[in-house]
Amino acid sequence: MSQILAIDQGTTSSRAILFDANMDVGAMAQREFPQHFPKSGWVEHDPKDIWNTTLETCREVLDQTGDVAAIGITNQRETTLVWDKTTGEPVYNAIVWQDRRTSEFCAGLKAEGHEALVRDRTGLLLDPYFSATKLHWILENVEGARARAEAGDLLFGTVDCFLIWKLTNGASHVTDATNAARTMLYNIREGAWDADICELLGVPMGMLPDVLDCAAEFGVTAQEHLGRELPVLGVAGDQQAATIGQACFEPGMLKSTYGTGCFALLNTGETLVTSEHRLLGTIAYQLDGKPTYALEGSIFIAGAVVQWLRDGLKIISTAAETQPLAEAADAEQSVYLVPAFTGLGAPYWDADCRGAIFGLTRNTGPEELARAALESVAYQTRDLWDAMLMDWEGGAETSVLRVDGGMSASDWTMQFLADILGASVDRPKVLETTALGAAWLAGMKAGLYPDRAAFAESWALERRFEPTMNTQVRDARYAGWRDAVSRTLSDRN
Repeated sequence: MSQILAIDQGTTSSRAILFDANMDVGAMAQREFPQHFPKSGWVEHDPKDIWNTTLETCREVLDQTGDVAAIGITNQRETTLVWDKTTGEPVYNAIVWQDRRTSEFCAGLKAEGHEALVRDRTGLLLDPYFSATKLHWILENVEGARARAEAGDLLFGTVDCFLIWKLTNGASHVTDATNAARTMLYNIREGAWDADICELLGVPMGMLPDVLDCAAEFGVTAQEHLGRELPVLGVAGDQQAATIGQACFEPGMLKSTYGTGCFALLNTGETLVTSEHRLLGTIAYQLDGKPTYALEGSIFIAGAVVQWLRDGLKIISTAAETQPLAEAADAEQSVYLVPAFTGLGAPYWDADCRGAIFGLTRNTGPEELARAALESVAYQTRDLWDAMLMDWEGGAETSVLRVDGGMSASDWTMQFLADILGASVDRPKVLETTALGAAWLAGMKAGLYPDRAAFAESWALERRFEPTMNTQVRDARYAGWRDAVSRTLSDRN
């Protein structure tokens, strides 16, 4: 029976998952890899770690099967790589989406009045989050990089692009529309790299990959890597892949993925909405040459706050310990944790603020800190939810949030999320929605999986969380959060 291999290359680990002909999860392998923090606010990955862990996980699951029809790839977005087009050797570490080293450069571009142009053409704000200024930094700061780029010797790509290039031994330098849309170099209205923005940032356009639909022929893997030649037929950035995996194909449908960060996408159909509340316009997916747009809210720290409890404070040894701690917390204490470890994303976009804890008392302990950490994710989601409903003209029709990602497995967290939103939260039976989205793209292109409508009908609910908190308590709790954030922002008066 034919299967689809989904590569899910994330911020802290690489995974390979086999989906069978019924889109059920089969074999799975995962490898974590090191995070590098050379300076405060800097986050890097060794490209060799990305590549090797991807190969190792793919080989592990492929050893268990003989019949694979195609590969789908989903990846951490915005993370930026530059490599030699002949040798494949990276000129520098991958600069991760969380990295904030270009915040001053972005502030300078804003001061010069360039944000309106960037926002109109790319849907994005001038922020270090996106690939463009990371690429500019590499060209300006790595010895010889600019000269080599201008001579046509270097290539740029996001993680999907780098993996495809490596898997095909350099035969394919391609990406998909969703990843291109996150670079801040791609005109999402016209569907092309933007020459004016490239000139502004000094990016030679010859470095840029070809942009394809999410379901397309991206290339064929060289036999030496996976022991067989396999076509890559589906690619989408992780949050867009989760949107697809959640079957959010109709305008007004909203999903939120809780991984290292949290990312909420609201399908806006053929309309590219210009947010009045500092959300992003982006491409949700592109099929048959036609983009479907979305409003996106980006939270930089979600699951990473639990990692901080484990690795930084060392008050837990596993993520699962946070729920019983939160349940045991003193209900009389109002502790707020603002996890601005790398600044705050939407709707604040403050690259320079840093994390803070408010409401500490002599009785505050691990239980209250664990609860505050989990609650911070719900509060940040409420920030996005409110902004989206104000931006989207059909907002009143959007009353359900579909959730996925590691933190969505926590009943306590999802119930608090429903309480703070005052809305239903739906958790699907298949939590591997990001990988499923990539697998469906490849499987649909290969003729193994059903079309969009039939796939949407197959989406199945595991549990719905309904709000139980009364309005007065909800409003008071959220007001406390807003006050805590206001005290954290770097530009407060």
